[in-house]
Amino acid sequence: EKLQLNDASIWFEPETSVALGFGFRCGFLGLLHMEIVQERLEREYGLDLITTAPSVMYRVTETSGGTYLVDNPANLPPSNRIETIEEPYVRAGVFVPSDFIGQVMDLAIDRRGVMHSLDFVSPTRARAVYDMPLAEILYDFFDKLK
Repeated sequence: EKLQLNDASIWFEPETSVALGFGFRCGFLGLLHMEIVQERLEREYGLDLITTAPSVMYRVTETSGGTYLVDNPANLPPSNRIETIEEPYVRAGVFVPSDFIGQVMDLAIDRRGVMHSLDFVSPTRARAVYDMPLAEILYDFFDKLK
């Protein structure tokens, strides 16, 4: 809570995991922000932290009509009670040098992206817009894009 006073963009809630035990689910402004906060917690408070990959919330609609959010497959109902599972998507715009369009397209396709548009903003630069699952972007999309 002390750290949150200095950085209002951090959020957290208690969480219990079968594999990891008691801890906190935290929200950050990205992986770099998470790494900075982790470093501060270790250095300033002497904590030994275990971090896991980012996750997203999925909307589950049951055959009975009930709808709720799930962030862990362990919390899913039995498959015979699931009507639909929806995952969050984003529309991502990427400015890319013309020489790298093919590589960016391959990366987006590998991440289940669907091209929405491709516009050349100059002879040497393009803007590619994709619809992509948020889960595919969260972890390392921007690292690979660089």
